[in-house]
Amino acid sequence: MEERLFWIGLTMGLYAWGTRFGSDRGMLDTKGRTAIWHALFLMIAGFAMALIAVMSLESRGRFAPPALGTISMRELYPASAFGLLLGVWGLVSAYRKGDTREGRLYFQNEDMEWAETVFSAVLLASLLMYFVVQAFKIPSGSMRSTLLEGDHLFVNKFIYGVRIPFTRKRILKFSAPKRGDIMVFQFPTDDMTETHCGSVQYGKDFIKRTIGLPGETVEVKAGQVYVDGKLLDGETYAQYLDPVRQPPTTVKVPADAYQELWQTRKLDHQLGDAVRDNFGPIKVPAGTYLMMGDNRDRSCDSRFWGPVNEHYLKGKAWVIYWPPSRIGRVH
Repeated sequence: MEERLFWIGLTMGLYAWGTRFGSDRGMLDTKGRTAIWHALFLMIAGFAMALIAVMSLESRGRFAPPALGTISMRELYPASAFGLLLGVWGLVSAYRKGDTREGRLYFQNEDMEWAETVFSAVLLASLLMYFVVQAFKIPSGSMRSTLLEGDHLFVNKFIYGVRIPFTRKRILKFSAPKRGDIMVFQFPTDDMTETHCGSVQYGKDFIKRTIGLPGETVEVKAGQVYVDGKLLDGETYAQYLDPVRQPPTTVKVPADAYQELWQTRKLDHQLGDAVRDNFGPIKVPAGTYLMMGDNRDRSCDSRFWGPVNEHYLKGKAWVIYWPPSRIGRVH
């Protein structure tokens, strides 16, 4: 969302600059030009409002908008239609009232003030969301009982380093991810058609707990997690709902092939749900992390679709701010 807000704010800033430039030089001092310019403002505003509204509705079901700031057809069509509708209304309204200079200046000044306000507010919001903190809503039960469906939380986006805009590079790292950190990350694929756990996951944001660190060997046996051959103690957060553990798969996969399938996100396609309770052993590659949900029997996580490269990380879950009964730090 932050990328889209940035471009919306920048567009409004350019509109405000264009309005001031044109007004000062008399370029908009005709009824027709004022009407067209006012229509353009309402088209931009309508498109932006509808885009954010549709995006917010869709994000309730998938936790985040598409990756890399792209716009889906389901968002583009209604946003364009609403923007066009407002633009036509603005064109007619400004044309009818643009016979006098005072009437034309009214539209120009109002549009410029609104554009400047949106520019400063939205641009600031996008920068805060990009670099500092961002709000997320929990859409599923994969992190129960640590995080519940409907919980609203803030995510610290600078703790693992400040991301350079429109790149995958980070600077000023305050802390490296540690085991037990609950992290928000973009699903680790650039393939828009890749499916896992029954649906396409490209572009979605996930929230899971960090279990395996770079260089560690991780294995799951009968639901229990082992790191470097030792049982991972202290998993008081883990929840198991199914009374019976799934048996190990009868499909024999050599260790090297198993590791390769896991790293290329094809292990679940080969072994299905069998990896839920019996997984690995695998070695977490350098620069990547193995993530698992606290609700182990109801979580689509790294057991199924592989490691998470650090450039997909968005931040660390920080504090729940809604509902009031759940306010507190995330652990």
